[in-house]
Amino acid sequence: MRLKTFHKKKIVTVFLVCALALAFLAGRLIDLMLFESEDYAKKAQDLHERERDIKAARGKIIDAAGNVLATNQTVCTISVIHSQIENPEAVIAALCSELKLSEETVRARVEKRSSIERIKANVPKETGDRIREMNLAGVKVDEDFKRYYPYGSLASKVLGFTGGDNQGIIGLEVKYEDILKGSDGKILTLTDARGVELPEAGESRLEPIAGNDLYISLDANIQKFAEQSALKVMEKKSADAVSVIVMRPQNGEILAMVNVPEFDLNDPFTLSADTSGLTDQQKQDAWNLMWRNGCINDTYEPGSTFKIITMSAGLEAGVVSLNDQFSCPGFKIVEDRKIRCHKVTGHGAENFVEAAQNSCNPVFIEVGLRLGIENYYHYFEKFGLKNKTGIDLPGEAGTIMHNMENMGLVELATVAFGQSFQITPIQLASTVSSLINGGRRITPHFGVEVRDGEGALLKVLEYPTGERILSEKTSETVRYVLEQVVDGGSGKNAYLEGFRVGGKTATSETLPRSANKYISSFIGFAPAEDPQVLALCVIHNPQGVYYGGTIAAPVVQEIFSNILPYLGVEKEDVDK
Repeated sequence: MRLKTFHKKKIVTVFLVCALALAFLAGRLIDLMLFESEDYAKKAQDLHERERDIKAARGKIIDAAGNVLATNQTVCTISVIHSQIENPEAVIAALCSELKLSEETVRARVEKRSSIERIKANVPKETGDRIREMNLAGVKVDEDFKRYYPYGSLASKVLGFTGGDNQGIIGLEVKYEDILKGSDGKILTLTDARGVELPEAGESRLEPIAGNDLYISLDANIQKFAEQSALKVMEKKSADAVSVIVMRPQNGEILAMVNVPEFDLNDPFTLSADTSGLTDQQKQDAWNLMWRNGCINDTYEPGSTFKIITMSAGLEAGVVSLNDQFSCPGFKIVEDRKIRCHKVTGHGAENFVEAAQNSCNPVFIEVGLRLGIENYYHYFEKFGLKNKTGIDLPGEAGTIMHNMENMGLVELATVAFGQSFQITPIQLASTVSSLINGGRRITPHFGVEVRDGEGALLKVLEYPTGERILSEKTSETVRYVLEQVVDGGSGKNAYLEGFRVGGKTATSETLPRSANKYISSFIGFAPAEDPQVLALCVIHNPQGVYYGGTIAAPVVQEIFSNILPYLGVEKEDVDK
C-alpha cells in the first residue's frame, strides 16, 4: 500500500528556509573569519584592556642667563574604577577627607558606572602618596605634571601659562606648544568580562616622551630691573598701566617686556577685584584684560617718538639737512587747519637739529609736506610700518593708518609728528631699532634655541632679517641727531653720565581729546655711536605732570643705569 504525503509543500518550504539560513550563517561566518576578524579582535582586546594616560613632562623655558622661568612640579591624578571598588563608603570617606571635596561630588563619581572616573587632577604629590598607601581597591593614583613658574609674576604676559590639560593658553607657552608639549604615554591593564583587572596579567606601559626646552633671549635680571622701574613710576603717577620693551637693536632679541600690573603665573585665574556677582562672560573679559600684553596687543598714538620716522625719511630722501633753517611761530597752517606747536609762543629761528631737540611740530610738519603724500607713504611702507613685526607671540595687532587715497595734507601733517594713526609699542621699538642699527630691518623675537632635556642642541631658531630700509649714512645721522636730543634737548632727563645715549620723547593725547588723558613715552638707545640696547617706556594716563621728557625719560635712564654695566657696556669719557 502506497503512503501519501499530505504536507509536502510545507516540508519543502521548511527545508528551503533552513537551507537559506544555513547558507547565510556560513557566509557570515566566512565574512567574520576572513574579512572582519581583525576588527573584532581589536574590539575584544579593547573590552579587556583599560588604558590611562601618563602625562609627558613639558619642556622648560630658560632665559638668556640660564635661569629656569617655567618648569614642572610632580602632582597626582586620582581616579576610581567602579567595578573594582570593594568598599564604596570607605573610598568616599577617604577621598573626601584627603581631597577636600564634598561628599556629594565624590559619591556621584564613585557610584558612576564607567570604566574609569577621574576624581581630581593636580593633587599635591604628598596627598597622592597618602592615598596610595591606603591601598583602597578601585582607587588609582597616577603621577602627573603641573606647570610651575619659579619667579611668580615675572614676565607673566610674555611667558603665558598652561591650562588643566597642560596645554599653553597665552604667551610663549602657546606659541611654542609643539616644542614644549612632548608626547603622553599610557598604562595598559587587562580585565575580565566584568571589568575587573587580572592581577596575574600585570600592567604594560608606553612611556611618555618629554617636551624639549625653549631657550629665550629674555633675561630675568633685566626684566626685574625694568619691572621695578615701571612699577615705581606707575605708583608715583597713579597711571593706569606702564609698558617697557628692552631689546637688542642689532638682531631683534628682546631682553625684557614689561606690562604692569602683571599677574601671578601660578595662580592666573585669581582676579585682584571682587568677582562676586559677575557673569561667566564678565569674568572671562576680566581675565582677558588681566592677561593682555599691551606691548603687542594694543595700539596707541605714538606722538613725537614717531618724529624719528619722519626724520629718517626726510634725511634719506634729501628733502631736509641738518643745517636747514626754520622759523617756528608756535603753529603751522595746513590748508584750512591751524596746527599748534606744544610751545604756543613758538621756538623762533632754529636749524633741524635744534628742531629735533625742541620736538618742534611745525618743523616736522614741514618735512612731511616736503616729502609729499605719495613719498611719505612709500617710506611708511618701506620701513615696515604697514605690516606686523612677526614677533613670536600670539595676538599681535596691526598698524591703523589712513589709506593713501584718503590721505590729505592735513592727515600728512598730523602723521608727520605722530598723531591721527596708531601703532603698537613693539612696532615702534622694532622700526626705530632698524633705523639706528645701520638701516637693516630686524624681527623682534624671544625664541633663540631648542634643546632636549640633556641640553643637546636640536635647533637654532631663525627670523627674517637683513632687508635694508635706510642707508648707513642716514642711520648714522639719525643717531647723531637723537644723541643731541638727550644731550641738550627734550630728552635730557635720559642723560647718563659716562654713556652716550640717544632718544626721543613723546606726549600724546588719547581719544576723545576732551577726556584730557595722555600717554607719555620715551624711546632711547645706547651707546649712541653703536647701539647695543634700546628701551621704550610708555605710561598710560599719568596723573599730574604728564610730559614724556619729564616722567618717561627718567625711567629709561634708570633702566640703562642698571643694565648697561650688566651687559658689559663700559663707561667712556663723555662730555655733556
